Amino acid sequence: MDLSDWRVKLDDVDRRLVALLNERFGYVVEIAKIKKEKHLPVHEPLREIQVFENVRNANAGPLPDDAVQRVFERILDESRSFQRGPMGEPRKD
Repeated sequence: MDLSDWRVKLDDVDRRLVALLNERFGYVVEIAKIKKEKHLPVHEPLREIQVFENVRNANAGPLPDDAVQRVFERILDESRSFQRGPMGEPRKD
């Protein structure tokens, strides 16, 4: 395969990642509703530790565990921002 073939594969993976991220954020919306109803905080540090452990345990490489965690730190940061915005809609900032 040449460079353009690999890029086509990457573009396909990127589209699947976007679909999975949107699926994840659909769940974030539902969790935010429950948190709001029960007056729970958006930020839950212990849960974030569990998420990091889960993704590191699921990682089979070649991406190093610390890189996987950094990606998920950003995803969780966006999840918190999303939860703090209008319910069901991402923040506009």
